[in-house]
Amino acid sequence: MDAGDLKIFQAVAREGSISKAALSLNYVQSNVTARIKQLETQLQVPLFHRSNRGMSLTPAGENLLGYADRILELLYEAEQATQVGNPPAGMLRLGAIETAASTFLTPLLAEYTSCYPEVHHSLVTGGTHELNQKVIQYELHGALIYGPIDHPELNYMKMYDEELVLIAEPGVHEMYTLLSRPMLFFEIGCTHRTQAESFLNDQGIHTLNIMEYGTLDTILNGVSAGLGVSLLPRSSVTKAELRGEIAVMSLPDPYCRLEVGFVYSRGEHISSALSALVEIITEPEL
Repeated sequence: MDAGDLKIFQAVAREGSISKAALSLNYVQSNVTARIKQLETQLQVPLFHRSNRGMSLTPAGENLLGYADRILELLYEAEQATQVGNPPAGMLRLGAIETAASTFLTPLLAEYTSCYPEVHHSLVTGGTHELNQKVIQYELHGALIYGPIDHPELNYMKMYDEELVLIAEPGVHEMYTLLSRPMLFFEIGCTHRTQAESFLNDQGIHTLNIMEYGTLDTILNGVSAGLGVSLLPRSSVTKAELRGEIAVMSLPDPYCRLEVGFVYSRGEHISSALSALVEIITEPEL
């Protein structure tokens, strides 16, 4: 197995067909087919399911793709590292809790891209635990999560403080009449859900009626329609409040406190692309 084999395998996995991969690589189609068969023979396991609709990865292929991505990226970084004076370039895979993706990370990435156009970034959203695991497993270079955290495999930098607020449909302003209503949250393990349970327990409410909604927009729409209430960071609900779609109520201290930070792996070589992002994140505001 060499880097050329992995590059061809990666292209077929991404494109879903031999012909499209050959076109993207500017290779002869028969050469791509032969190299894939050679790789499968060497590993003694099929890497693709083949059908009239194209090619999809087997479980073994999915495992290999994760390693192929990391190996090829490290090879690219190694090449870049030898070029003194080169600006940051390559891939930067990032994650973020959904409530921070649009309000904080997207504007920051716009600034970053204008400074480093040779860096190609991707962004996924998820819960704090899920994102931490993706960073630990090298699926992401870094992620914006709820903190603080103390983990032996992660570096953590505090970014900013958030205020957690209770939201309900318009016209409702008495917080304690809302606490028995269904609570709309993202998923099990959601930081807001954990703080809600603690808050409600202190109010004598020990059974939560949870409704799991997949995205911020669906939660806001559900609350606006009167399906329940939710606890969300104030910055993520301000626009909906200004449009008159929800009512927002402050929580008592300490339940209103949220901290957002950035994590990246302690065990991974810090690429120039990630180093540049960390530098922008830690720059003091003028």
